[in-house]
Amino acid sequence: MNSVTSKILSFLLILCVSACLASVVYHMFNQDYKTETAIYAEADASETFKGLYIRDEEVVRRNGVNGVISYNVSDGGKLGMGSAIAEVYADESQIDIKQQIESLQAELQVLKKIQNPGTTEAAQPSNLSELISESYRNIITDREKGDYKKISSGKEELLVLLSTYQKVTDKSVDFSQRISDITSQISSLKSSETVPLDTITSDRSAYFVSYADGYEGKFTKENLSTLTVEAINGAKDSGPVDDESIVGKLIDGYEWYVAGVIDNSRMQYAADEKVTLKFQSTSVTAGGVIYDIRETGDSKKSIVIVKCDELNHDLVQHRTERVEMIKGEYEGIKVPRKAIRFRKEDNEKGVYVRLGEQILFKKLEVVYEGDDYVLSKLNAGDDFISLYDDIVVEGVDTDGD
Repeated sequence: MNSVTSKILSFLLILCVSACLASVVYHMFNQDYKTETAIYAEADASETFKGLYIRDEEVVRRNGVNGVISYNVSDGGKLGMGSAIAEVYADESQIDIKQQIESLQAELQVLKKIQNPGTTEAAQPSNLSELISESYRNIITDREKGDYKKISSGKEELLVLLSTYQKVTDKSVDFSQRISDITSQISSLKSSETVPLDTITSDRSAYFVSYADGYEGKFTKENLSTLTVEAINGAKDSGPVDDESIVGKLIDGYEWYVAGVIDNSRMQYAADEKVTLKFQSTSVTAGGVIYDIRETGDSKKSIVIVKCDELNHDLVQHRTERVEMIKGEYEGIKVPRKAIRFRKEDNEKGVYVRLGEQILFKKLEVVYEGDDYVLSKLNAGDDFISLYDDIVVEGVDTDGD
């Protein structure tokens, strides 16, 4: 090899090395790429709207007898044919006596359970201590959830456990005298009871609610197909009507409906899909199925009707309220929508990520779409976006999504 050729090759080698070094230095200090870290996120496909409760209802009235009403069933309670809905008394004193008897009977039942030899014989202090702690934690959890029905039953359970622990650790503890006193009080109160002036009964199997709001008969299953946006928007949660003859109302069947107006222009919801409903007034949720979804001529206003079959006290207290309809709950890798690109050679949907000094294309497997982001499937594969990748959101000159 002559000296001229050697010099040319040396020059080219130096040029290549210099170019590589320059490229490394450029990428080390170049700030044109703006990145965001791919993080784990959860989301749900949901729609919030003014919900209108629709039930087949019939108003129940007094039998013409005036007086004070004492209800035998709580709101949302089930009645059989001939079941007593309420009793009418001359004054409040008889209702007070009835409530005192019920309270004492509940206490008597708890004390008899504690005093039962079978309750204490098999009980061990260490086990009771663990159960007491668990019961207390459950009450705290139920309080945070706002589930007051469970709190009530949890308090009774905790009382039994604490009292049993007291009896096991102190043999002198005895509730016999208290049981005897309560039994005497109940007998005395019962001797003061009088026969009600009237008893209002159910003529069929139904659920009961202790008020009427004036919409009974207007919003029913039969007229679901003719329900309009104006009717839904015009309905009010006005509360009980002022009519002393009304005792309450019967709800036929266990099916009821929630209707509302939503934006379904992206066709996210369809008939027969399962959904979960959350309500403004209670922590209770209800499962349901989309019974119908009807267009109105306005692409951003569709009437959605959800059918449910769970009834309880909380779900019969309103005619309208804010309702959240959840189609599904999702988890995945959060990707900003502005970072999404389509690879030119195969039109594959994905993002560019920065790996050291390299800019690589990684695919997306979208499981959920939000307004300004999407969730991509976790652990989708080596060619897909991974947790904690540095997603390039600016600096790649490729057509966006």
